Amino acid sequence: MTATTNDTESSRLLPAERDGYGSASDCESAPQPEEPKPYSHAFIARVVIALLIGVFTANADGSLVLATHPVIASEFGDLADSSWLFISFMLAGAASQTVYGKLSDIFGRKAILMFCYGLFALGCALVGIGQSMWQVILGRVISGSGSAGMTAMASVIITDLAPLREVASWQSYMNVIATVGRSIGGPLGGLLADTIGWRWSFLGQAPVFAASIVICGLLLPPTSHTTQESSISSRLARIDVLGALLLGATVLSLATPLEIGGQKIPWSHPLIFALFAAGLVLAVAFVFVESRWAKEPIYPLRLLRNAQVTKSYLIVAAQAGAQLGMMYTVPIYFQVTQRVSSTIAGAHLFPAVIGNTVGGIAAGIIINRTGRYKALLVFAAASSITGYTLMLLRWHGHTSWAESLYVFPGGLGTGIAFSAGFISLQASIDPKDKASAAAGLFMTSTLGIIIGMAGTSAIIQGYLRYSVQLDLARLGMSQAEIAERLRASPISRMLPERFKKALIDGYVKGIEYGHGLSIVFAGITLITASLLKERKL
Repeated sequence: MTATTNDTESSRLLPAERDGYGSASDCESAPQPEEPKPYSHAFIARVVIALLIGVFTANADGSLVLATHPVIASEFGDLADSSWLFISFMLAGAASQTVYGKLSDIFGRKAILMFCYGLFALGCALVGIGQSMWQVILGRVISGSGSAGMTAMASVIITDLAPLREVASWQSYMNVIATVGRSIGGPLGGLLADTIGWRWSFLGQAPVFAASIVICGLLLPPTSHTTQESSISSRLARIDVLGALLLGATVLSLATPLEIGGQKIPWSHPLIFALFAAGLVLAVAFVFVESRWAKEPIYPLRLLRNAQVTKSYLIVAAQAGAQLGMMYTVPIYFQVTQRVSSTIAGAHLFPAVIGNTVGGIAAGIIINRTGRYKALLVFAAASSITGYTLMLLRWHGHTSWAESLYVFPGGLGTGIAFSAGFISLQASIDPKDKASAAAGLFMTSTLGIIIGMAGTSAIIQGYLRYSVQLDLARLGMSQAEIAERLRASPISRMLPERFKKALIDGYVKGIEYGHGLSIVFAGITLITASLLKERKL
């Protein structure tokens, strides 16, 4: 299968350009039907299996770090900075996410995916051999950048190979493997740290990704370029370096305050305002460069003029913020109210993980059979709102295992929203923009996660600081001890009972307000999904 263009890449992974996918009787212009794709299900399955190796390992790595970061930081005597091991990973991913879409259009999906595998392997190796905390953090930055590209490229490659109506089904398998990876990464990381040491949990990933590079090189269809774009220098010249730097700096400037505000430094710190201001200035500069100067923008701003694209972005970002905000509170809630270990507290998230898996698979099956996705998105938001509302109304400090199942509807809704949201986006665009649009979707999802977790944390800490502090002071606790108790949770067993009750009540109330924020985010998803114009696939 071949396609030719004047000055852009054509790839055997890419079908000939079309105006769009599906049909849309309720839209201004209905795109032409999608061309049949010449790949068998058996061939696509082999490619997906190759992609799953990277997806599984990358997701396992995320929860592995959550389980081992105190051990890693303690070895370097820098426990206060342990959170930077995952903050740096997430920020690097958010900053570099959109770049990979355009790079894959220039160099091909296969080459960029293999590059990201190599980048992730390099980062893991640097973490494993790091001799200082900041060397380890540098390794996490490199791994985070590679992970962002792996996720986006895996999804885009599937859309290249399969008809859009079947994409959600193939995506659901990736969601299941990603969920399994996240589920076992933490226990596996703890086991490795206790037996052979935390370094080998990272060093062991490097050969896995080296093998993934070889497997992808063998199984993915080769990329071919037109003769006009055969030289490396001509392709390098197409990269919008200034746009990429401005976009990355914008995302970092806006996301970093959300990660460190209220945790590393107070929200009132001048650095917070300076970073937000810098982010706004950089955003204006990015828009100017991309709209007036760049010949091939790193991210096509015209996509944002498509209302269906912005709605798809908002749906996924809001749902991500709602769900991750909720998941942030659950371990804290059970540690504070039931004095359980972090392992048992984290186990209460398992129903949400199951819901996410079920939702992704169900969405894939339904979209494949019906060609519809709007009703799924509305249902996803309604399911999430139901779960968060039940938690708000019923979780008051004495929650049973049965009531902990209230996290399931939120996971179900998120699994559906992510699968159907991706299809909604791809159905609304010209296929030539699929990589850039998908990279933008994953970036907004990451930003949604950052905003959801930061907002929920700020609400809880704010309530503790301004309400519980007064209660503890009235009970006779000194200001110095109050500050220490608010920093060091869960609740100490040595704390006098009258102080325990005030702290526990404060956490429970603050977490209730956090659930309220999740309901607001899910409400945004519901309203946006209701306004979406659906294209029949």
